[in-house]
Amino acid sequence: MAICKVSPSVNLPNSITLFRLILTAIFIAVASFDAPWAYTVALVSFIIAAISDWLDGYLARKMNLVTALGKLLDPLADKVLVAAGFVYLSKMNFCPVWVTCLIIAREFMVTGLRQIAVEKGVVIAADRLGKWKTTFQLVFIIGTLTHLAFKTLNPENPLVYFFQFLSSPATYVIPATLWIAVALTLISGYNYIYKNRSLLKNN
Repeated sequence: MAICKVSPSVNLPNSITLFRLILTAIFIAVASFDAPWAYTVALVSFIIAAISDWLDGYLARKMNLVTALGKLLDPLADKVLVAAGFVYLSKMNFCPVWVTCLIIAREFMVTGLRQIAVEKGVVIAADRLGKWKTTFQLVFIIGTLTHLAFKTLNPENPLVYFFQFLSSPATYVIPATLWIAVALTLISGYNYIYKNRSLLKNN
């Protein structure tokens, strides 16, 4: 009797990464609806996807399941998720279009730089600034999605009022995370280029 073998590349961390792409697709699908339920589904799907971003990397290192497929899919899923969030919030007028273009352009630049590094046998690891940049980007997106999901609820509930107040654009908490993310996007992008400037020079 033939035994079906599962490819070693399709392990638990990689399955979580693929699940993140599915959640991103759900987020994009509901983003076209202007309804309270759509805002809630968008918020929940994005939060779970953001958590999976940390979880798959943690499990891959903990279980020693780092694979070539994971190295390809994980950063791709991260970029698609963040790009989808910023495009949606630009459409909803919560984020300037130029900011979204800047963030996406920075990701293309770093991806291209990593490709050049691979061709020269060099590995460019994610730095601390890049991780902080991603953190503030996710906080801004989740905070703004929270505002959309909670804005129509009854503020007499203390928990609802708390989330409405914290996520409101008028409180400057969430907008501040956007501009910090923009600053870190520029600084980390420059840092990648400066540290790896030798890769851009002809031998």
